[in-house]
Amino acid sequence: MDTEGSKIEEQLGTDEQKEQMQVENDEQTKNTIQKGESNPVPVNPNPVDISPDQDGGILKEVITPGTGEDSPCSGDEVIVHYVGKHTDGTRFDSSRERGEKFKFKIGKEQVIKAWDIGVATMKRGEVALLTCGPDYAYGENGSPPKIPANATLTFEIELFDWGGEDLSEEKDGGVCRSLLESGEGYSTPDDDATVEIHLIGKYSNNIFEERDVTFIRGEGSEHGIVEGVEVALKHFKKGERSRLVVQSKYAYGSSGKPEFNIPPNSELVYEVTMKTFEKVKASWDMDSEEKLQQSTINKTKGTTFFKAGKYKPAINNYKKIISYLEHISETDLSDDQKAEKQALVLAAHLNMAMCYLKTNDHVSTIEQCNKALKIDETNEKAVFRRGQAHLAMNDLELARDDFKKVTDISPENKAAKNQLVLVNKKIRELVQKEKQTYAGMFQKFAERDAKKKELQNCNDDSTVLPVGEWTNEMAEDMMPIEQEMEAFGEKMPERGTFNQTEEDD
Repeated sequence: MDTEGSKIEEQLGTDEQKEQMQVENDEQTKNTIQKGESNPVPVNPNPVDISPDQDGGILKEVITPGTGEDSPCSGDEVIVHYVGKHTDGTRFDSSRERGEKFKFKIGKEQVIKAWDIGVATMKRGEVALLTCGPDYAYGENGSPPKIPANATLTFEIELFDWGGEDLSEEKDGGVCRSLLESGEGYSTPDDDATVEIHLIGKYSNNIFEERDVTFIRGEGSEHGIVEGVEVALKHFKKGERSRLVVQSKYAYGSSGKPEFNIPPNSELVYEVTMKTFEKVKASWDMDSEEKLQQSTINKTKGTTFFKAGKYKPAINNYKKIISYLEHISETDLSDDQKAEKQALVLAAHLNMAMCYLKTNDHVSTIEQCNKALKIDETNEKAVFRRGQAHLAMNDLELARDDFKKVTDISPENKAAKNQLVLVNKKIRELVQKEKQTYAGMFQKFAERDAKKKELQNCNDDSTVLPVGEWTNEMAEDMMPIEQEMEAFGEKMPERGTFNQTEEDD
């Protein structure tokens, strides 16, 4: 509703015919628009001044109370109906007349100030009347031809629902943020930043945890931080306080959290305050030696997480090794540093392959093994793990090829030999099953062909008895010709009429 591209403002100018009719039917409104005069603020029965400076610029009257305790926050997308009027009661715009609800994001200057402030005080289902002074509406410029300069306007607004900003990487609505207090500046914590937060977790409006916690971003699971909070924190500014609605996929999933009395597949609400954070040195600010050192640290962390069965943070640490080293210029490296770089990158791909194998992400396993084999084409771990992924996907011939290759590289590799025996057994079983299937199919075809032949034999002329072999016994159950014709309403021809008919024809 402001002069910087509001959707409502665009809609105000789309129905010129209706506006012209209104102006013609109301001489007072016409004169007001032409003169640009300010309208007096009406006095509502129970108005409340909700303007920030208590200057009477936004008066709110609740017509129908809403439900619940929450109200939309800055950044939330709200869904409303509205009817806009001049102070004399002349309607200039209505989403209800268009039959289409209106959406906008609070605090993003998509509407006039009075809307950003007023709608943020409403509850779900509430209907309210906002009387908006010019400083909180269209100001001294107005929005011609419908809104004169320095106009006071009234809006009847019904708030249906709202949703927070979707912070999930998949944009599936799994982690939605509503801003309660803005943070400072523009900086946000990157991976490996040390964050200090205050956390309040709620399930069904009951608090199940409240604490201060400090941890390295990306390692929150070590401190009981659910994935949804971890995902959101990289968007937090220092001092920010926000409400997070976290779906079960990003919280405790199908297991729930019995110690907190949280059942499976439960939606949680967190109120999180970013007290402070300290960022690590950015990779582009590191020299080659610093990148190698940081990669070694991440390798150690990743291995620790892997041994603890925490594969996701392990993968994140191995990915960081790749990000540090994949684009490093080898011209700046000594021979020892080149060897160290190659060993770290190779280990990162191999270890990620193992993590993906543990989490049944077999496509990613194969991808990481292939990348490792580009570095070391005879690496038996890479070939073996790729074979395991192929076997899990029932690609038996590819699995057999990989296990055979491992035994070629390392003839004493017992694990590969055992897997080769297993996969060959599966292939034999599959072949035998196919034989049985095809044998059954062929048997059915043979039976069908036999039936066809038998039917053909039945229709063969040689099976018809010669006329001379007809016997009276064959007609024992037949009706006499007179009875048969009578049954069909026919008459026996009189003697001599048959020949006469033939002659007539």
